Amino acid sequence: MANCIRCGRQLPALMFGRKICQWCVQHEAAQRGELGEDAPQPVMAAPWVRRESSLSLTKVLVGANVMVFIAMVIASGPSLDFTSKVMDVFGANFGPYTLSGDWWRLVTYMFLHGDVWHIAMNMWCLWNLGTLCESLYGRWTFACIYLITGIAGGLASVAWNPRVLSVGASGAIFGLAGALLASFYLGEFSVPKIAIQGTLRSLLFFVGFNVVFGTMISRIDNACHFGGLFSGLILGALIARLAPLQDAPLRRVSVVGVVVLAVALSALGVERWRGGPMRAARAFESISENDPNRTLTQLQAIVKQQPNLARAHSALGQAYFQREQFPQAEAEFKRTLELQPQDAEARFNLGITLLNEQRSDQAQAAFTQMLAQDAHSAVAHYGLGLVLAHDGKHQAAIEEFKTAAGLNSQFAGIYYEMGNSYAKLKLYDDAIAAYLKEKENSGDESDLENALANAYQAKGMTPQAQDARNKAAQLRD
Repeated sequence: MANCIRCGRQLPALMFGRKICQWCVQHEAAQRGELGEDAPQPVMAAPWVRRESSLSLTKVLVGANVMVFIAMVIASGPSLDFTSKVMDVFGANFGPYTLSGDWWRLVTYMFLHGDVWHIAMNMWCLWNLGTLCESLYGRWTFACIYLITGIAGGLASVAWNPRVLSVGASGAIFGLAGALLASFYLGEFSVPKIAIQGTLRSLLFFVGFNVVFGTMISRIDNACHFGGLFSGLILGALIARLAPLQDAPLRRVSVVGVVVLAVALSALGVERWRGGPMRAARAFESISENDPNRTLTQLQAIVKQQPNLARAHSALGQAYFQREQFPQAEAEFKRTLELQPQDAEARFNLGITLLNEQRSDQAQAAFTQMLAQDAHSAVAHYGLGLVLAHDGKHQAAIEEFKTAAGLNSQFAGIYYEMGNSYAKLKLYDDAIAAYLKEKENSGDESDLENALANAYQAKGMTPQAQDARNKAAQLRD
């Protein structure tokens, strides 16, 4: 059926070419004074304007965002410099947490913002778009659009940038913009075309500007924006075509239910795609450094769940090594190299493990293979130096340590081991110089002070030796 060209109200059937509704006819007659002063003008609300309520959901959402922001400021010191830890505690959207069970973060992240500029821009957009959307759709439909598109934006974010922490209401705001665009174009609201042209231009400018701006600045999460916009376009289009009338709640509930199901299936797909590595990443972060037994148990569980995760095998090998369970450590490092043959750290750890198992020939082969992969590897030369020192070839070991130091002079432990080899050769001046160089690089350590004390004592420098021993005792305490 046709719409009134004045106000956009839907015209009754069989109007025989009439283009103006009865309300507008009577209104114009009243303005001309043709109805008399006592003739009442009928009150007929425009169909695209909902009845105002004392409780505006848009105001509630803005207020909730502001209150959460104030709470974050207080929790930060008070400070406007929010750390990742603060945003994580408040429920930021982060792949390792969201995809390992904290699905509630897909809702809470919409109420968090990174700084004053972030929340000011988002709340300004929410106030304008939210007010329009709530008046057009009604409160509960508006709430569904906001939450569903916000969740969809969060899913897009963890799918595209799973290791990037995401906060902000912009995903849901883009969802509102998408729903309005689709509904305006497809005729959800009986609004004259001339009355919505300005709104459409503003919406298109808003979307285009933010997409371009987000492309220019890396910290803006465009994946979240696109996820919200795309889901909003779909939801708005479905409402316009299948459930355009506010007085047909069952049909609209069905449409919203279908979209919710689609978002849930998308979440399942993202979890299947990204979930495994993200769960492992969270487990690594939660490993307790002060509880070796718990660490070992956690790593064993990760390896069981992700048997092809090289990082997990490498970490488990290190946990076994710290417990001096060298055969188990060797097996894990070898498994790591099966999965990632170019993993230099795993090959070095394997060489050190073999050396602790008194298998110096195999350890030397491991370090030599590292040099075959990278001739300038300071770590490989350091490992070869350890093997040579272990076999009593201290002069050759010193040459390897010097080569390693030439490649990376800040490498921790090189000068300590060099000093030990000098001490074995009774070259105490060189040993003392090497130990002092290690102190310069690595700081004070009890083992280093004891080695320095022994070198001083061998040189007959008793006061210096006693000072070094006293310092070693203080460091142990």
